[in-house]
Amino acid sequence: MPLLGQIAFSQSIDIGAPTPQTSVQAGSSLVVEIDKPDSLTGSTDVSLIISIDSCQNAPCPTPVGQGMGTVLYNGPFNPQFDSTPTGKPPHQNFTLFIPATFPKGPAELIVFHKALVGVSQEPLTELKDVVLNIV
Repeated sequence: MPLLGQIAFSQSIDIGAPTPQTSVQAGSSLVVEIDKPDSLTGSTDVSLIISIDSCQNAPCPTPVGQGMGTVLYNGPFNPQFDSTPTGKPPHQNFTLFIPATFPKGPAELIVFHKALVGVSQEPLTELKDVVLNIV
């Protein structure tokens, strides 16, 4: 069982951008970079959901089970190395639109990732988040 934990960890994603506490204007676009560090263990990325949820009336980050908020992206994830050596891991950028009516104040950007890992295609699901400031 410990090996599976190591495999799952090595296939984990990170939010490369935006950084915590970034201010984002409601009604504007935001570039979200999702990094997936390279690994010797093979995996197949199944899907990615990126959403944003206001923290005005709840703790930030939102406790699991409270929903994903406003879904900004729902689809495939295909991280790639840059064509020029930048030192970045494989990643994919998503340009997403924050609705003009989105509440101002703290908000949680939530990323849900689903993949199949290793030869046995073990399912991996994970949530990552970063707190932003909507202005």
